[in-house]
Amino acid sequence: MICPVCHADNIEGSDACDNCGADLRSADLPTPGTPLERRLVTEHLSDLGHRDPIMLPDTAPVREAISAMQAAGVGSVLVTKDGRLVGIFTERDALLKVAGATQGTMDAPVGELMTTDPVVLREDDSIAVAIHKMAVGGFRHIPLTRDGHPTGIVSARDVFGHILEIIG
Repeated sequence: MICPVCHADNIEGSDACDNCGADLRSADLPTPGTPLERRLVTEHLSDLGHRDPIMLPDTAPVREAISAMQAAGVGSVLVTKDGRLVGIFTERDALLKVAGATQGTMDAPVGELMTTDPVVLREDDSIAVAIHKMAVGGFRHIPLTRDGHPTGIVSARDVFGHILEIIG
């Protein structure tokens, strides 16, 4: 990737130029062709007004994770260890890993059944990046982090609700 500031060659996917330190995160974004595309590329995830995530320690029982999701009407909880994100437990995990499983699964630690090493984004990433990550990865929830610590969660519902506000 060529730095737009100093024109130095950098490794593809680098966040900052090795030569001058310029921010490269948006250097390879396509030029938006419509007003909707322009907003999706320029607006940040922080503009969605995301909700605070439900967080549980990796030692919490699966039963607690499912109860927390039901009570809040959400489809995921973030799993932490020592305050750092270690995984995400979603409705899909509950359906595929818990439903019909052996006796005692509901009491197992959520850390044993969570999706480990989830794709994460930052609040200053664009909405377009979130849409891309969700589409390519086939998931509906993306944790937001700052220095490895969870700060929020963005769902497909949040993104599509925002798009409906824009076009609507």
